[in-house]
Amino acid sequence: MIQTKRTRAYTMLGIVMLLWAGNSIVGRAVRETIPPFTLAFGRWMGAFLVLTPFALRKAMAERAQIRTHARVLLLLGGLGVGAFNAFLYSGLRHTTATNALLMQATIPPLVLVLGRLLFKDRAAFGQILGVILSTIGVMVIVFRGDLGALAGLHVGLGDLLVMCGCLAWALYTVCLRLRPALRPETFVWITFAIGVLTMAPLAAMEAARGAQVVWNWGTAGAFVYIALFPSVIAYFLYNGAVAQIGAGAAGQAICLMPLFGAGLAVPLLGEPLRSYHGAAMALILLGVALGAWGSAGKPASAA
Repeated sequence: MIQTKRTRAYTMLGIVMLLWAGNSIVGRAVRETIPPFTLAFGRWMGAFLVLTPFALRKAMAERAQIRTHARVLLLLGGLGVGAFNAFLYSGLRHTTATNALLMQATIPPLVLVLGRLLFKDRAAFGQILGVILSTIGVMVIVFRGDLGALAGLHVGLGDLLVMCGCLAWALYTVCLRLRPALRPETFVWITFAIGVLTMAPLAAMEAARGAQVVWNWGTAGAFVYIALFPSVIAYFLYNGAVAQIGAGAAGQAICLMPLFGAGLAVPLLGEPLRSYHGAAMALILLGVALGAWGSAGKPASAA
């Protein structure tokens, strides 16, 4: 039964990573036609409207709990919905989708470190080894397979913005244990509402500065995709997986995103795939496997 539960959780996470990889691909593809904060606002407004018919009545029934836990809900919504996506979409205007996806492989070590600092979590040896291997994989990408590039390392604005988003998501993952005992529909709906409120003034500022959406079938399709697949579907699956196997194990699975993303970026965006990308992906995949093995048997709160 426990093994079946873990298998189901990792299957859910695999689907989530594929959908989120698509999110970065779309964000990069429409960088010239949709301003970043407008894209984030449209994503959460669309997701909020889709979920409202299913969640509104349940949210009204749980309004007392919502008021009681308002601060926690604001924290989680602000981190996982507001901050992460604002930084990610802004960063994708200045760096490639492949780089952004690979930078997100830094989230697992951040989850373990923050879990230790904030909640005294203890990571298993397999988890630590898995994170080390995944981090080495990311370094291979950053240095383009050439350690001599360390001397001339330059962190671009896009990479820095994506890293800020990674920190926000790691905090969200670690703090999900604070989530109040609300129905899944209620919790996700509330966090989407927080995303709408967070992004609305930023999108308005973009519009005031003259940034506009270039409407066509591609931009319309982009809004539909990001509102449904990496938002409504993926957030339900991710939150459910964290509840089943814990923040550390779920966070480690984020390293799978570059595998899916690089595969999508080559045919869809024409981004080159180098030999060192393959080596990095192998290290990242091995790290995920070791992390899953190392977290087996650990309680969800500490995984």
